[in-house]
Amino acid sequence: MELSNLKGFPGGRKKRNRVGRGPGSGNGKTSGRGQKGQKSRSGGSPHLWFEGGQMPLQRRLPKRGFTNIFKKTYELVNLGDLKDISVDGPLTPDVMKEKGLIHKTEAVKVLADGDLSGAITIHAHKFSKAAVEKIEKSGGKAVVL
Repeated sequence: MELSNLKGFPGGRKKRNRVGRGPGSGNGKTSGRGQKGQKSRSGGSPHLWFEGGQMPLQRRLPKRGFTNIFKKTYELVNLGDLKDISVDGPLTPDVMKEKGLIHKTEAVKVLADGDLSGAITIHAHKFSKAAVEKIEKSGGKAVVL
């Protein structure tokens, strides 16, 4: 086998269908779009969610409640996740992001799931009451940012 005698797979490349090139091509005159109607016109296809004049889904469904645009979402960290991490100094949201526990450092809340092994100072924006108790019980400090 050499570069000079390589061949493609049979049926591997198909010729592009050129429409509107005369009656002999099989797709001449109307280019395979039929005679008249919306779909034969240029740009004449309704949007994908059009339901043929039936009441659209987004108008049939009931609207309830509202979305609070000022809602603050917290990144949640459990105490069980923090016990394996060894750091010099306090455990801040920046350190947590470095270690891959959280994605954003804007608002971090520490929850009490799991146990701490040693005394550690944890800086976060919010703590659950049980988490503060567990941190102080192990000899650490919970610092609210």
